[in-house]
Amino acid sequence: MATTPAPDRMLVALDIDGTLLSYDGEMAPAVHDAVTAVHAAGHEVVLASGRALISMLPIAAHLGIDTGWMVCSNGAVTVRLDPELPEGWVAEDVVTFDPEPALSLLRDQLPDARYAVEDLGVGFRMTDRFPEGELEGEHVVVPLEDLWSSEVTRVIVRSPESTSERFHELVEHLGLDDVTYAVGWSAWMDLAPLGVSKATALEQVRRRTHVQPHRTVAMGDGRNDLEMLRWAARGVAMGHADEVVKAAADEVTGRVHEDGAAQLLKTLL
Repeated sequence: MATTPAPDRMLVALDIDGTLLSYDGEMAPAVHDAVTAVHAAGHEVVLASGRALISMLPIAAHLGIDTGWMVCSNGAVTVRLDPELPEGWVAEDVVTFDPEPALSLLRDQLPDARYAVEDLGVGFRMTDRFPEGELEGEHVVVPLEDLWSSEVTRVIVRSPESTSERFHELVEHLGLDDVTYAVGWSAWMDLAPLGVSKATALEQVRRRTHVQPHRTVAMGDGRNDLEMLRWAARGVAMGHADEVVKAAADEVTGRVHEDGAAQLLKTLL
């Protein structure tokens, strides 16, 4: 039961990979306990990730969060959790785009890369299998042209033989101006609708939950967290984040292997 008076409620937006989870997919007990304590205190804990909905639901369940909001696919999908619903969730906002122009450009530059688009709540259509464990849900291998047969919420570009630095150079060279993109710590790139980010979705959640702007906190470690960290009244970068991410934050907590997320969350109680 919530114990925090409504005017003091906070919206606490939390990245998952590299923030709540280590890069081998483990959540430290201290982090688990800190998240659940903040949630139990009545604050609006919102998981905000580049992950698809289908791979965020188990994280929410592990944390005991079955009501509230989640921001998925870097802001393209906003979900309301409710155990009374048949699926336990409903997509309240889904933003899509035409992936063909970007995919056509990328195919010419990265012909051997693997491409995937998200089928909401189901899995992915992809041009080739991704490395084991990187994507969850159902996987259907299709020709590249099938990926742009309809508008999508998200495109994933994965090239295990390449590097994140190569991806940054490629994006600058191609000038992908009609999408929002985020390059991960590995040779992984997410494409989202233009102007969509975790921050745009979180602002809609903030308004729906009636949390005051000065009561917002966000924590993350990646380039796809930049807008979210700038949006929050208190943006917190993980200690292992690169300098660009740290520069966008108001403060820096410990590294993921130091339970940095727990260190920060305890200050909210």
